[in-house]
Amino acid sequence: MPRQFFVGGNFKMNPGSREQKQALVKVLNEANIDGSTEVVIAPPSLYLIPLKEIVRKDIQVAAQNCYVKNSGAFTGEISPVQLVDAGIPYVILGHSERRTLFHETSELVAQKTRAAIDASLKIILCVGETLQEREAGETAIVVQKQLQAAVDLLKESDYSQIVVAYEPVWAIGTGKVATSAQAQEAHADIRSYLAKAVSPAVAESTRIIYGGSVTAANCKELSTQPDVDGFLVGGASLKPEFVDIINAKKN
Repeated sequence: MPRQFFVGGNFKMNPGSREQKQALVKVLNEANIDGSTEVVIAPPSLYLIPLKEIVRKDIQVAAQNCYVKNSGAFTGEISPVQLVDAGIPYVILGHSERRTLFHETSELVAQKTRAAIDASLKIILCVGETLQEREAGETAIVVQKQLQAAVDLLKESDYSQIVVAYEPVWAIGTGKVATSAQAQEAHADIRSYLAKAVSPAVAESTRIIYGGSVTAANCKELSTQPDVDGFLVGGASLKPEFVDIINAKKN
């Protein structure tokens, strides 16, 4: 069975006002969107519930992060069961900004993944290498190590709730994009690793999406690669061109 194309929009700490949020949603609600693509948008946590209430029903909403505990004295954190109770189906975990700016280890990301799955959330699990690691030829090693921490805590059945997002750190917000060949190679390596570390069935069914300066101009070519199952979009998800990226597979 072919893997359903997936496009996520990570708004990060944007937009800056409720008015801008309304304008973003208006564009999406009025757009002609490919119904065969799964679409998920991730606003800041402050906007999760109000955005979910106004966005069209065929667009799902994701949190940008969650904690490993369901409740307790963890000031500033958001719990997986709170997200489920609010009707939020997805959470992004392990984004490179969480790893680099907030010093989240692969082990912590794996624990969050376990907690999110136990709460019945679906996960966009991010992995990727720095420019230094890419130039040293260590892309596959780095990505496999990031994934291994999660593999150690997951059961084979858990992968039906996971989308893997390969995001080369050097391409996030820089305007640099992995070529379609580089993206394909990294995605094929991830799929090969999952076949060995988990099972061939999981490797075949798990969607592996690309993130890193995806735009309307480059999404079509990237989408033709056999192991690129969609995108996690940053800056462009705040612009009208996000609709073109959602429709990358549309004829």
